[in-house]
Amino acid sequence: MKQFIDKIFRISENHTTIRTEILAGITTFLTMAYIIFVQPAVLSTDFAGRPTGLDYGAVLLATCVSSALATIFMGLYARYPIALAPGMGENFFFVSVIMTLSSPALGFVAPWRVALGIVFISGIIFLILSVLKIRQWIIESISSSLRNGIAVGIGLFIAYLGLQNSGLLVKNELAGTNWVILNPELLKGKTIAVYDFITFLSGLLVACALQVRRVRGALLIGILTSTVTALLLGRVQLQPGGIITNLVGLPHIAESSAFRMDIISALTPVAIPFIIIFLFMDLFDTVGTMIGVCEQAGFMEGDKLPRAERVLLVDAAGTVAGACLGTSTVTSYIESAAGVSAGGRTGLTSVIVGILFLLALLFSPLISLVGKQPAVTACALVIVGVMMLTNARKIQWDDYSEAIPAFFIILGIPLTYSISDGLALGFISYPLVKFLGGKGRDVSAFVYLLGVILVFYFVFVRARIYL
Repeated sequence: MKQFIDKIFRISENHTTIRTEILAGITTFLTMAYIIFVQPAVLSTDFAGRPTGLDYGAVLLATCVSSALATIFMGLYARYPIALAPGMGENFFFVSVIMTLSSPALGFVAPWRVALGIVFISGIIFLILSVLKIRQWIIESISSSLRNGIAVGIGLFIAYLGLQNSGLLVKNELAGTNWVILNPELLKGKTIAVYDFITFLSGLLVACALQVRRVRGALLIGILTSTVTALLLGRVQLQPGGIITNLVGLPHIAESSAFRMDIISALTPVAIPFIIIFLFMDLFDTVGTMIGVCEQAGFMEGDKLPRAERVLLVDAAGTVAGACLGTSTVTSYIESAAGVSAGGRTGLTSVIVGILFLLALLFSPLISLVGKQPAVTACALVIVGVMMLTNARKIQWDDYSEAIPAFFIILGIPLTYSISDGLALGFISYPLVKFLGGKGRDVSAFVYLLGVILVFYFVFVRARIYL
């Protein structure tokens, strides 16, 4: 068996051992397992707490299965220790799209099905671009400042939502806006508000301390700490049937989302801007993760990565599979670097991660118990937001033609309470600022075209919603 595994994954050739690869796989899984708790909670309700139409159990199943399939495929086909799962950022954008498409003015019967169709089409396009090898041209068309501005803006938005879920911030109902204030109930010492905040704070403090100490699985441990606190305070109620019943079991699915995407509606003009943005987000995430992880592992040969085409194909296939199963964009995770740091050098690391995602399904009652209490997972959202804010240092702040559009994205996403609107502000302002500043030639024809498309998005989509 050892010889068989060595031959398939080239263990000896990469100067590693089966034991090291298994430990590396466990390490990677622990650092990204928070997505199992967060993803169903994010996709099943919108930012206002209303149901999106996606069933919690169905999203949980889709998350684990799509992550497992894509990650195992990465290990066997691309042979790299890179794990995949529904992307943080893309999942919130997915919900933002559902909220936009839910407007009665647009006439979509099941917006969540249209959103899945949009993700499916973006994955197919990604596959085609990978096969035709023209992805580099697209990557170079979009400014590095804009790409990093997107990460920062979404990071702020995720942290912003996390603080709302914690009970620390609430919407200012008197003003009737999305602006938030410190929770009056918390300041008055109301029991429920205080308990929710303590639940959040316990997990946040533990996760922060472990993150500073670079302990693997800091976010997961933080979530579990919040869970224990919520149990002690009575904010999470165990179901009848004993401890085992509350820990072990397969997901309960009220309505399946597998193969329910509405591809026809996703091909309408209203959906085109969303397809493009999903495509860019997936492409940038994949390339950034691929280079970062493989540079750390020493796989790069000069400026090139062997079998890079396979990594991109696996990532694109993961997005297509995820949409078919009923979840948002599946992409490569930068947390894979944790496994590389633990010695992972082959695809066996990825296969181990994939197997662990499947085994996680056996603990669906526990995951549901945790994920359905917003204050429990809020600590993870805040820290993920902090992680994404580190991209701010990569923005060219000394070049105002780069900094201003990036700033519009960063500020626009949380203030408009819409990732799609915030991105549109940045991509529209970028060619305008460049052109008026005498740097119009620095902008590709593709970006000018994207700006025009997004102007039409505001005129024909957002205007119809507001009016």
